[in-house]
Amino acid sequence: MELQLEPIKLPGVPEERPLVIAGPCSAETEEQVMNTARQLADKGLKIFRAGIWKPRTKPGGFEGVGVEGLAWLKEVKQETGMYVCTEVATAKHVYECLKAGIDLLWIGARTTANPFAMQEIADALRGVDIPVLVKNPVNPDLELWIGALERINQAGLKRLAAIHRGFSSYEKKIYRNLPQWHIPIELRRRIPQLPIICDPSHIGGKRELIAPLCQQAMDLGFDGLIIESHCSPDQAWSDAAQQVTPDVLDYILNLLVIRDTQQSTENLSELRKQIDECDNDLIQILAKRMRIAREIGTYKKEHDMTILQTGRYNEILDKRGSQASLCGIDPECIKKVFEAVHEESVRQQMEIINK
Repeated sequence: MELQLEPIKLPGVPEERPLVIAGPCSAETEEQVMNTARQLADKGLKIFRAGIWKPRTKPGGFEGVGVEGLAWLKEVKQETGMYVCTEVATAKHVYECLKAGIDLLWIGARTTANPFAMQEIADALRGVDIPVLVKNPVNPDLELWIGALERINQAGLKRLAAIHRGFSSYEKKIYRNLPQWHIPIELRRRIPQLPIICDPSHIGGKRELIAPLCQQAMDLGFDGLIIESHCSPDQAWSDAAQQVTPDVLDYILNLLVIRDTQQSTENLSELRKQIDECDNDLIQILAKRMRIAREIGTYKKEHDMTILQTGRYNEILDKRGSQASLCGIDPECIKKVFEAVHEESVRQQMEIINK
């Protein structure tokens, strides 16, 4: 289905990129919330975030102050004039937030992954006009992400955005959650009018990764950033390692280079024409390669040979990977290309052998 969307326009919030939402992972105490909010407001930030309900991966940790924290967000709104935003995971959370006058809601990765929970939240929001930001599911499942957005949209809410917070993986590398940028890029291709906001705090998991991730998101044309900022990050009750002070956040934002998302030069058009010509050549070369693969399939059929020749396949991958390095291309990229080419060659040879 096609989403029926309207822009998230908030009076007093600049419409140019990036839309920035900032505040602590969790609302811990009234003093912590107000101290952080005042500092962020002094830096010109317009939207304040804080988690009120914080179920953790395992029980026993700090799981949020609950409804009491909503009063602190109301105080932030009244004193600083900032819009306030928090996470909801149940219908009860929705009702409490609406009662407290919360301005924006976001839905977390675990909730997005659960269609039952998403439908419950959608039903609770029916008839309400409030911006809702939907994080990607824990695992890289684009259809599940789009489905969650569709459920909210079908309830009549049109001011929607997606939050890219990375994807969980068993092997922990540099990132807490792997960015897998191609997934939000495909989301943008599928739903071009949907704003996409990057969550560098959850992707990186370490405060030193926030600045480069913010820049990467801007270079990819993302619309906004949601960043965890705490008045005393090292003393935070949850996710201390990925939070930055308001001063550091201000520094990060001031360093950002925001490039034009629109095509504006004739030179770029000319370069894109060259890319198109290369792509056409690639298709022609691949078509020739597949024709030869089919001839090989005919030969194998006539001589009762198996299709898969493992030694030859490994030779191709090793040789092309070495060539890629010499040409300044990541060997892993070329490996993926030739795996796809080989898969199609095998498919075409199977057709011939099974005729």
